[in-house]
Amino acid sequence: MSVKYHESTIVVRYAETDQMGIVYHANYLVWMEIGRTEFLESIGLRYFDMEQEGYISPVLDVHLSYKQAMKYGQIAVVKTWIKSYDGFRVVYGYEIRQQDGEQLHITGETEHIAVRKDDFKPVSMRRTFPKWHEAYLKAMK
Repeated sequence: MSVKYHESTIVVRYAETDQMGIVYHANYLVWMEIGRTEFLESIGLRYFDMEQEGYISPVLDVHLSYKQAMKYGQIAVVKTWIKSYDGFRVVYGYEIRQQDGEQLHITGETEHIAVRKDDFKPVSMRRTFPKWHEAYLKAMK
């Protein structure tokens, strides 16, 4: 079995570009969040449910590698998957390509943990969110 991934489609909006006519670099992070949220929904999970239980999942680390800028009117496809998971930390991988799949524009990853919303104390995903734990393991097979 191969690793599960999800592809999110985004049409580059004019408001996402800068004076140079290319996508402003921080917008790729927004697209990665869209990809991550849709990926989680595709495996039956929602951040909303985690938050309702009093927990959140902040970003600990972000890495982006810019290969080629995207421009207004292009269609981006954000491919998202779980790169690694150890029961506590999860790292999501991302590729952003043009819709035709030929040109790779961005590669990246984000690292997350779950924490209590009230005091930001880290918790074990394995113990606190067994459904998430099992879904992560299944998505990585």
